[in-house]
Amino acid sequence: MRNMPTDLTFQELKDKQREIRDGFPEAFGLRIHRAISWVGRAEKDASDLDAAFLFYWISFNAAYADERDAQNERDMFNWLFTHLTELDPENRLYAAVWNRFTGPIRLFIENQFVFSPFWAHHNGHPGHDDWQERFDRARSAFHRALAEQRTVDILSMLFDRLYVLRNQLIHGGATWNSRVNRDQLRDGVAILSVLMPVMIDIMMDNADEEWGRPFYPVVEG
Repeated sequence: MRNMPTDLTFQELKDKQREIRDGFPEAFGLRIHRAISWVGRAEKDASDLDAAFLFYWISFNAAYADERDAQNERDMFNWLFTHLTELDPENRLYAAVWNRFTGPIRLFIENQFVFSPFWAHHNGHPGHDDWQERFDRARSAFHRALAEQRTVDILSMLFDRLYVLRNQLIHGGATWNSRVNRDQLRDGVAILSVLMPVMIDIMMDNADEEWGRPFYPVVEG
């Protein structure tokens, strides 16, 4: 498991897409085309961590978002993670996390600045004085999920943290190229640069599964 290759590049994804896209359902083909395109854009901006993170997140949005109503975005995240894990008998997603646990993922999970209760406490929201205890419990829960190979739980916890970073950038809570949030951006980009291509590749291997319909289809003007 430790040595299972997981890294895929934009070009490898694009080559595979071109080879098999004639068999894609129309809506799925559009979803995959969009998701891959943003991986390519993120790779081109690898030195601009703010831009690369946002481009990888757009790729993630392109991969999962559809026209169905959901209680919230986290519901859609968990639906996607469950679906992908069921279609991943080789445990490639778990391997992608395991291979990087001693690097960016461990550092990311141990970073309080991507932990939502930390910010709730910092902003004076009641009921979050115990953020440190919650942080320690969440870190322990991640370690247990990793040891027990619970891939859906691992991805859910990891993307909870990534979502905090996403919100910080999208809602103008950070300065471009600021030294203040470099650590979490560096690790976030490293994580998404591996997970997004693996997710897209699994989806392409299962094009006939139900992936929903993109909310913004191509409409001729």
